[in-house]
Amino acid sequence: MQYTNDLFSGLKRLCATIISIIGFVTFNPGAVRSQPSADDLSQQLANPLASLISVPLQSNFDFKAGASKSGFAYGLNIQPVVPFSLNDEWNIISRTIIPIAYRDYTPGGSVSGLGDINASLFLSPKNAGPGGLIWGAGPVFLLPTATDEYLGSGKFGLGPTAVALVQRKEWTVGALGNHIWSVAGSSSRQDVSASLLQPFVSYSFGHGRSMSLSVDSTYDWQANQWTVPINLGVSQVFKINDQAMSLQLGGRYYADGPEGSPEWGLRTTLTFMFAK
Repeated sequence: MQYTNDLFSGLKRLCATIISIIGFVTFNPGAVRSQPSADDLSQQLANPLASLISVPLQSNFDFKAGASKSGFAYGLNIQPVVPFSLNDEWNIISRTIIPIAYRDYTPGGSVSGLGDINASLFLSPKNAGPGGLIWGAGPVFLLPTATDEYLGSGKFGLGPTAVALVQRKEWTVGALGNHIWSVAGSSSRQDVSASLLQPFVSYSFGHGRSMSLSVDSTYDWQANQWTVPINLGVSQVFKINDQAMSLQLGGRYYADGPEGSPEWGLRTTLTFMFAK
């Protein structure tokens, strides 16, 4: 079947991309490995601004999508996070989302390929502020890299982004937000004006185990429409030889969304971690 061939072709390209990214991070001279504990790594993963190089491979399986509510979507988000020391007081954290997607419910049939890349840079103080507040702010960029019109906007966009959180013992509580406006791209495609608000909370049980809850709510100002998936997951930090990793398993429920959006889904995330 054609959609099977498309999916296999996309997975082959995906494997090559993963190998390239992991190879770059693994052999980066700045990634000096140490031996932090599983609990330390779990706490750092819960903090989007931690001084930890990580490469999450997030798989999302979404069900009951499309007009007939029988459609399926798969998305793999490759999300490298790389912190850089600017000076004794400030860090710059690069967070990139490289989406690879498959959908079987588009008007033209099934599609698979690369989506639009989202890249953020956060300027963040190295020391927490009053009350233990950790924060960062900077620009976010939308790059029109999609290989199919159903997988991207066809627009180059930019805007502001910020994140703030507090870590108290086992708890991490915070929120990330951004807004993107389109500034260039195909005149035949709709302009982009979209806001993201992502509150999150996690609790560490010790021994590298944790549970997290996040709401990845987005608002499309052009369509006046919310999309609100609620994600709940459990994670375990572990090591294979000297390589630290984390595996997260969870589910998601779409509390709101445009017509044809999925109703529920599953999420798995395998994260490679490299201490600075």
